[in-house]
Amino acid sequence: MLAGCTPWPEEFVDRYWAAGHWRGNTLDNLLRGWALQYGPRTALVHGATRVTYANLNRRVDRMAAGFRLRGLRPGQRVVVQLPNVPEFVTTVFALMRIGAVPVLCTLSLGAAEVSHIVRVTESVGYVGPSTYRGFDHTAMAADIAAQGPFLRRVFTFEAPGESSPYGGFSTDPAGCHYFPLGSLDSPPGPTLAQRADQVAFLLLSGEATDAPLLVPRTHNDYAYQARAAAELVSLGEDDVYLAALPAGSPLAFGGPGIIGTLSVGATVVLVEDPEPAACLAAIARERVTITSVAPDTARLWLDALPTAGADVSGLRLVQVGGAPLAPETAERLGAEWGCRLQQFFGLAEGLLTLTRPADPVDTVLTTQGRPLSPDDEIRIVDAEGEDVPDGEPGELLARGPYTPRGYYRAPDHNARSFTADGYFRTGARARRAPDGSLVMTGRARD
Repeated sequence: MLAGCTPWPEEFVDRYWAAGHWRGNTLDNLLRGWALQYGPRTALVHGATRVTYANLNRRVDRMAAGFRLRGLRPGQRVVVQLPNVPEFVTTVFALMRIGAVPVLCTLSLGAAEVSHIVRVTESVGYVGPSTYRGFDHTAMAADIAAQGPFLRRVFTFEAPGESSPYGGFSTDPAGCHYFPLGSLDSPPGPTLAQRADQVAFLLLSGEATDAPLLVPRTHNDYAYQARAAAELVSLGEDDVYLAALPAGSPLAFGGPGIIGTLSVGATVVLVEDPEPAACLAAIARERVTITSVAPDTARLWLDALPTAGADVSGLRLVQVGGAPLAPETAERLGAEWGCRLQQFFGLAEGLLTLTRPADPVDTVLTTQGRPLSPDDEIRIVDAEGEDVPDGEPGELLARGPYTPRGYYRAPDHNARSFTADGYFRTGARARRAPDGSLVMTGRARD
């Protein structure tokens, strides 16, 4: 386990292995198997770009070798701040393949937050756009590097048709080296032996704090989460998943998201913005069958469809969560699009609750479902930490096979956010419906 992380107690490790949740395979090694099994099938789509499983794995191999050649080593942390493009997927898998730890950051984070993350993780590398929508990410990385002493390698992504300002590579006065991401193309070296209980990557917590908190996710726990979520929605190789949420967000990455979709040989369509015109066009063009959106986005898509004239008849499931979904919007999804709604509650810290495809309509419309895993343990407690009666609201606590036992390098926060017996205080208020489903009613601090 990465230093600064809290391991699961041995009794729980044994339980999750015995249940078959954890299977001892790293995510990058799973990709090798998927490439062998689904080689010529389309793995990723972005605009006119299409990437097969075989080509994705080959590109990961060669990019991983390029990262090694430029000095990255196992255990080192690397901030990844990329839009929803194929290079996001390739970069994350390539870093995992050399044993480095990607730190997944959304593009909405600015210099103060990224600088804090670099300091806390002691990240030696940064992968991001040269510039994106008017923001100069390279200049931000240079400023952080000048503050020292950690950041020393910056890998810049340029969209097709753009050219790197560095040509090959350059070095600034602070000793930071700059490389175009596209230049990472070297012959693969020997396969690195890795353990699945190692931290695969760090996710950003959604909890509002003065400084971002980081959630360590292991290969074992995240592979299980994505696999279980894929099974729950009966994801198959004929499905097409639209990643409209940021690719590194909990649902878009692994609920089942990108990882779950790749695990069954299906296709991931990446879009850089959830705005209706581009997404509805992508749904029609690629015959998208499943997607994940926030409630406001779902409403915007519904309102835009009559004028867009897009054919969304291929959709069979729309996952909606992140905030309360208005009942009228929930009812419109099924009535106007002819697809199934799945409400969810999800955290980078692991817990996922989802409605089931076979749930009654009222459950789907009014609740956020039940925990993903049969080994998810939840409690709803009052301000004194005592369990409340069913039907009464309280703070939701959880522990399970994909809910880590602590934040990364945050002992003081861990003391407040985790109980002595390992339950994570989600900060969400919830109550149990009569059928056992959860209804999220707000934040505990409210």
